[in-house]
Amino acid sequence: MNRRINNLLAGIAIGAAFGLILTACAPAAQPAQPAQPAQPAQSKVKIGISMSDFATERWKPEADMMKKLLEEKGYEVLVQEANHDVKLQNDQIDNMVAQGVKGLIIVAEDSDAAATAVDKAAKAGVKVIAYDRLIKTPAIAAYLSFNNEEVGRQQALGVMKAVDIDGGKWTKDNPLKLVKLGGSPTDNNAILFRKGQDEILQPYVDKGVIKVVADQWVDNWDPANALKLMENILTAQGNQIDAVVASNDGTALGALQALKAQGLAGKVPISGQDATADGCNSIVKGELTVSILKDIRELAPIAANLMDELLKGQSDPNLKSFTLAQLTNDSKYQGEVMAYFLPVFQVDKSNVFDLVVKSGFQPYDAVYRDVPESERPPKP
Repeated sequence: MNRRINNLLAGIAIGAAFGLILTACAPAAQPAQPAQPAQPAQSKVKIGISMSDFATERWKPEADMMKKLLEEKGYEVLVQEANHDVKLQNDQIDNMVAQGVKGLIIVAEDSDAAATAVDKAAKAGVKVIAYDRLIKTPAIAAYLSFNNEEVGRQQALGVMKAVDIDGGKWTKDNPLKLVKLGGSPTDNNAILFRKGQDEILQPYVDKGVIKVVADQWVDNWDPANALKLMENILTAQGNQIDAVVASNDGTALGALQALKAQGLAGKVPISGQDATADGCNSIVKGELTVSILKDIRELAPIAANLMDELLKGQSDPNLKSFTLAQLTNDSKYQGEVMAYFLPVFQVDKSNVFDLVVKSGFQPYDAVYRDVPESERPPKP
């Protein structure tokens, strides 16, 4: 028994000693490492979209489309709308630059005033695209729009065709009494539309075949302003007018309210622009004579792609150099800008279905609203 106890005690002693050896030979325990902070996700490049207003039918859908396309490319997009307020738009642009945007797409309320904010943005390294409306500074990276002088030419040509200006009825002794309704005087596009219109109209004015009885500009492209102007013109002229060259659908439809009140809608040819749903509806009803289709479905994607190229330092072969004097029709503006112009198309009763409806630019039901079924073409 004593021998067993001695052997047991000896085993315990040997085991303890072996344990001490293992502990001594084992590597020292490492101190606990502090938890590593999570790496922040790489922040997205910001792009700002500054819109003059959303009252104009086309601007909200285009802003939404550009935002969606740019987000799909991985950008964070900020959208601001200035409600026709020049100072507010500049403040919004400054604010977006302060938030770190690397690119700006701007529909300028005032082509001159916006240049102040754009110059500051460009100095901060921001790439600026003047969208549809020129901003009068060489600091813009690009100007993207439609052929605006051609818009004016097609408006005037549509109205002159409707009155049969060369048919022999209009002479020096019986001149056509014409009303010109320009767009907003702060929008450079309005100047370019007028330049195109006058290329067609002025030769007839010089011959005495056309007499311009009123020449007005419509602040903010506001249909209500156009209505008031046309009411005053009709009163001053005793309703004796023969044609109206208006510069977009909104102002034309405003003027048409005044014409309709005097029983002249559909009798006095009048032009518009943008092929809006209401404008095309007026065309099929025989009131608005002609509108100009600018396929904005193409402009917004081109703007998104162009901004992506600019931010990546890539060039675009569609951009061509123009002087500001050319683009403003004013020699006081110096410098050059890169620009890209899309084609435009004249829309009248003969082709509105094919150009506007079948192409999906405007919905069938909107264009033929309140038109009897018997007078509608079949749905495409």
